[in-house]
Parts: sequence; C-alpha cells; structure tokens
Amino acid sequence: MKMARKEFLRASAIAAGAAQAHWKSLGFLAIVIAILGSIEIADAQDRQWGVSRSIEQVSEHVFRWGSDNQYGAYIVGDTAIAVVDGHYCPSGTVSWVKDEISKRHDVPVRYVILSHDHPDHICNSQLFSDTAIGVGHKNIVPHILRENRPSIVPAITFEESMELDLGGVKLDLLFHGPSHSDNLIQVHIPEDKVLIAIDLAKGKRLFPDYRDMDINGMLHVLGTYESWPDVKIVLPGHGPVTNRENFTYQRKYLRALRDTVLEHMIAGHSLTQIRDTVTMDEFADYGGFDGYLDANIVTMWDYLYRYREPTNRITAQEAVDCILDTSQCRTSDP
Repeated sequence: MKMARKEFLRASAIAAGAAQAHWKSLGFLAIVIAILGSIEIADAQDRQWGVSRSIEQVSEHVFRWGSDNQYGAYIVGDTAIAVVDGHYCPSGTVSWVKDEISKRHDVPVRYVILSHDHPDHICNSQLFSDTAIGVGHKNIVPHILRENRPSIVPAITFEESMELDLGGVKLDLLFHGPSHSDNLIQVHIPEDKVLIAIDLAKGKRLFPDYRDMDINGMLHVLGTYESWPDVKIVLPGHGPVTNRENFTYQRKYLRALRDTVLEHMIAGHSLTQIRDTVTMDEFADYGGFDGYLDANIVTMWDYLYRYREPTNRITAQEAVDCILDTSQCRTSDP
C-alpha cells in the first residue's frame, strides 16, 4: 500500500532525529530526496486528473482555462486567437480546451505562447500545431529540445519584448531577465488591463524550491510589476485571479528569506545551523509554509553560496568538498 505523503514526512522527521549526524551528508539527503521523488511519481500516477475543468472570461478579450488548480489563458482577436501555455501532461485538459475553443469561437488559434519551459505548464501544447505556431523567449528552445519536452517548439522567439496583433487586440510579450527560470515571460494585454503572469504571481504561497530560480532577478521582476501601468487583473498559473498586490506579498517573503539566510552565512553559520535556526514565523500564513520552508532555506543557501565570495576566498577544493559534504562548507572568513 502506498504511504501517504504526510505519513511519510512524519516518519522521515522521526528517522532524521534518530540519525541527525547523517543529515550532514549529501549522500544521505540524496536518498531521502529520491524516496520523496518516488512518492511524488506514485501520487501523480494515482491522482485523478482533469478535475474542475473550466473556462472563465476575465475581460472583453481574455479567457482563463484550466483544471487541477493550474491555469493557462487565451486571447481572442478579430482574426486570431493566442493560447498561453499547455497543462499537466496527464490531465487531458489541453485537448479539452482545444475542442471548447473551436465550439465557442469562429476565429482560429494562430499562436501558442509558452510562458516558460517547465513541463507542467507546456505539456501537450503541440496539439495546437495544426493551426498555430509557437512563440516564446529565445532561451526556451534549448530547454525544450534538451529535455525532450512534450511541447510545441517556438518558431518565433524574442530577446526582450515583442508585440502580437490578433486583429484589433495587441499583446505585449515581456522578458525582464532571468527570474523563476531563464525564459519566463509575461503577457500583457493593455486594452483589457490584464497581465498573464504564470509562476510569477505566487502571492502568499511558497515555491517548492529555488532550483533554477535567479533570486535577485526574481525580486527585480516582482518589483517591476508591483507598479506596472495598465494592469488591474493578474492571472497566475495557480490559484485565483488576483491583482498587483500579489507581487508585493511574494517579494516581501522572498526578500526576507534571502536577507535572513545571507545574514547567517556572513556570520559563519553552517547550513545545518541555518536550517535549525531560521523560522520565518511572520509568513506562517503563506500556503505551503509547513511543507516547503526547509527546501526554501536549503536552495536559497545554495543560491547564495554560489552568489557570494567571502573576503578570504574559498578554494576550489573547498568548493568541491562543500558540494560532497555540507559539513565541510565554509560560508564566511575563518
């Protein structure tokens, strides 16, 4: 019988307490992470997909679609429709929304805009390739090809911004540098005052971790959109329709976590000490806090370890030793 995730985490906490010394070893951590990963895969296989499929019109030209608390969007012009993103691979929701669009609108889908390369957001987007062409940031293509993503591959790419005209409705595609990934873009529909901000608009919810996030870049982009003009409606990739205050909540938490972990590192505290000390209690009402805080701390530490250089330089061998065994990591001048 498959162990429930909460039960496993509870058992892991007990095991960790009994074998605390081993937690310093990345090898031991790797085993636990592998077990967690296998449970995630089992959960995905046993999960019921395509739950609560919906299409919601949020403005004159913009519709939000999705299921399983994950959402894309589409924008309708006089001569073309642009669909933003795919969906979870096993959900079947992309096929469903394609049929729904054809029933509801006489305008063809001409563009599929990919917000970023993560597979849960772009899977099955290739189903639109019979009428549409893919669009995305230039950095997205190598990720899709390297990882063999089940996705449309953008034939139209851009570096900083581009405009699409759907026939009377104009879209601005915007990239402000690496953030949640090195290819995350936002889609702004000025006429409707709508911003489609997949995986940028997290609001009062923690990311699971920061593996491919540029933390400082993310803070910059969040700050940019806090005051972006002509935005009244914000569409996140997960959760309800929101507004620009969403960016303020996320930036406040991310900046506080970065500054707290960095302060401990400068003081010479080890990763183990930081994990034991940092609580971030003022953000305990954020979604995912209990489940994701520790992974946030560890991956924030990893980002900052690679970001900074102590005055007394860390040698190449120290860096290798640190990766192999976190107890060897030096985070400040000796």
